[in-house]
Amino acid sequence: MKTGLQLRLKQQLALTPQLQQSIRLLQLSSIDLQNEVQQMLESNPLLEQVGHEEEHIVKNEESKDSTSTLLEENIPEDLSIDANWSDIYDYSLSPKPSKDESPFDIDSIKNTQETLQECLLWQAYLNTTSEREFFITSKIIDAINEQGYLDSSLKEIIETIETDIVVESEEVQAVLSKVHNFDPPGIGARDLKECLLLQLNRYPTDTPLLDLTKWLVLRYLPDLAEHNYEKIIREINLLPIWEELSREKLDSILKMIRSLNPYPGYQVQSNKIEYIIPDVYVTKSNGRWKTELNLEVIPQLRINSYYKDLTRKNNNAPATQSYLKNQLQDARWFIKGIHVRNETLLKTATCIVKYQQKFLEHGNEIDICPLVLHDVAESIAMNKSTVSRITTNKYMNTPWGIFELKYFFSSSIKTENGEGYSSTAIRAAVKKLIAQEPANKPLSDNAIALVLEKQGIKISRRTVTKYREFLNIPTSSERKKSS
Repeated sequence: MKTGLQLRLKQQLALTPQLQQSIRLLQLSSIDLQNEVQQMLESNPLLEQVGHEEEHIVKNEESKDSTSTLLEENIPEDLSIDANWSDIYDYSLSPKPSKDESPFDIDSIKNTQETLQECLLWQAYLNTTSEREFFITSKIIDAINEQGYLDSSLKEIIETIETDIVVESEEVQAVLSKVHNFDPPGIGARDLKECLLLQLNRYPTDTPLLDLTKWLVLRYLPDLAEHNYEKIIREINLLPIWEELSREKLDSILKMIRSLNPYPGYQVQSNKIEYIIPDVYVTKSNGRWKTELNLEVIPQLRINSYYKDLTRKNNNAPATQSYLKNQLQDARWFIKGIHVRNETLLKTATCIVKYQQKFLEHGNEIDICPLVLHDVAESIAMNKSTVSRITTNKYMNTPWGIFELKYFFSSSIKTENGEGYSSTAIRAAVKKLIAQEPANKPLSDNAIALVLEKQGIKISRRTVTKYREFLNIPTSSERKKSS
């Protein structure tokens, strides 16, 4: 085998830390951006935030400083954030808790959003009498999924526990019974039937029809789901242990069952307050649609003049001088990254408004035009990946409400006359037809496809079925039974 030297030319995109930061800023929501800014303000003394009353000063300083300071540190006017590479960053805004931090420290929990497991562990801490019992309880809680159901069998939980301690199945069953008394009601159930019964067990014993309701859930849950009410009434009236069951009594029982929560775990999730702050405002002025950024959520930053002057002095220690210069450059890159983010967001939102003016005029889903990432990317001369990042977790305030930017994107379906309809508009048309159908004669998927074809929208029955299932609308036979 002969050895030798070879020369090869190769082009490779280098992701510098500054470029990575700029890409990450693109996909941050307004709330996450404020958290990012706060972290930068705490870690970089050369960066400071300006109040709204000082914004005009910042703009004047930026106009004087934009050419000299940016070029002084070799920061380009246009950051090359527009490239088609994969999102490979696992970025978290929340600091990881230390090993020594107690999960029951109220001061550390009260300012965070509590998860289902944290909620259950807190109750276990209050209701267990020994470290052994708490350990078994924590293993059971680990096996509860986000819906509130026990994912693992009792045998699997015992095998997990026995890697540390020896237990009997009766002991684990007893601890599980304790967990069943935790909040929210129904937690730790192994199936829907057990979940509903656990919730019914919380009702006062003198609740009317409570015993019969438990019996129906225990024996007739599939029939209740399929609305086989006549069968249930007929069979219950043949049993001497129950009084005569009328349709009125059954309706009361159904009302009680429908008040139960089939997914108790989501009660903890639903208590979290999700604030949606619009990033863009769209208004109509003089017959034209105007797109503006929400200035309230755009951080106004500037370089601290005191520390900036220190970087020009020569009497600093070498380590101090190096630190100040590095922090100064990081601050300028960060300010530039936010500027590019806002500029790209405004371009993208303006383009979306141009395509979706029909929807903005009427506020009807049927008026949404087909639009894909490629259309916007081509219009603003950027890459699809950039458009995808800048539309993630960004919201637009329109006269018809607040919508995520991605809401306005939908694929195009060609009709028989060559005109394109968006999938969102077709879903809205399907939903409208089902809402207007006769209660005693609901439309089948094939019938809906025929009605749409008469309106010029030619789609297959399978497509109608797909859109109906996407909208969580039951089949025509199920809709007829429920009526």
